[in-house]
Amino acid sequence: MPLILAGDVGGTNTWLGLFNSAEPRPIPCETARYETSEFDGLAPIVTTFLKRISDPSRIAATCFGVAGPVHDNVSQLTNVPWLVDGAAMAEKLGIDHVELVNDLEAMAHAIPHLKPSELAVVQSGVPAETGNAALIAPGTGLGEACLHAVDGRMLPMPSEAGHTDFSARTPRDFDLASTLNATQKRVELEDVVSGPGLVTLHAFTHRGTPCTLPSTPNVTAAEITEAALKRTCPGCLETVQWFVETLGSEAGNLALRTLPTAGLYVGGGIAPHILPFLRSDLFIDAFLSKGRMRTLLERLPVSVILEPRVALIGAAVNARRLAPSRQ
Repeated sequence: MPLILAGDVGGTNTWLGLFNSAEPRPIPCETARYETSEFDGLAPIVTTFLKRISDPSRIAATCFGVAGPVHDNVSQLTNVPWLVDGAAMAEKLGIDHVELVNDLEAMAHAIPHLKPSELAVVQSGVPAETGNAALIAPGTGLGEACLHAVDGRMLPMPSEAGHTDFSARTPRDFDLASTLNATQKRVELEDVVSGPGLVTLHAFTHRGTPCTLPSTPNVTAAEITEAALKRTCPGCLETVQWFVETLGSEAGNLALRTLPTAGLYVGGGIAPHILPFLRSDLFIDAFLSKGRMRTLLERLPVSVILEPRVALIGAAVNARRLAPSRQ
């Protein structure tokens, strides 16, 4: 059976995997995770991974999901100083063809093939099998994608929605936006709804209030969420609650833009770690708080993706589609 090489290239971690081309979901033969910042480009990571493979010539198709916009199979990553050129990589690595897609597009390719055990239901809703789906994923940045239902298939459409303007809803939001605007030209959505955004909210929440975390002021998003879950710091708890409300509100905005009657999915590296908060009223109330559209949103299924390799799996799904023409 032909093999597939797939990758999920993120701002923090890069996952690579070798899959067989089983349908409809390729089966992993070997996977590995690397810290993105330890390399000066994608090619060295792939070269390191390929040393683990006895016969790279069996690779029939390759697809990498990358954290940045893709144009003509080239991407300048948003949160990593890398230019990734699919054609140049193929030549350098001796691979027939390297296909690049946006990382959220890669993640979206996996959604129709996820198992119930890889999802946590937040709102059951009334799913429509033939409807559209949507994806929102906060991590190092924020990504969004829509899956259009066309002729029985779910076709992902990438976006750069994380770089749209942050929309303040509450007096505290307006205060935050005003404070950030004083030091930067504009406030992007991912300035708030992302891992770095959590750190920003933490600093804002702790103005004049000490934080119990010993790493302050160099606190990380992971430390903030852990303190919130353990209830060891009231300010960290408030920070995560604010983050969850903002994420819920944007998820509701995305739902109104895309009408994902087959389901709205929350992915990314942060969501599984704060699942108790996403299952609380904080998230759903913000998601549903859209005036006359509340009843419509109550019918939409909402789930959190628990599988950390979902974008890697999606890249493999997309590569399997390419495989017949590359053999």
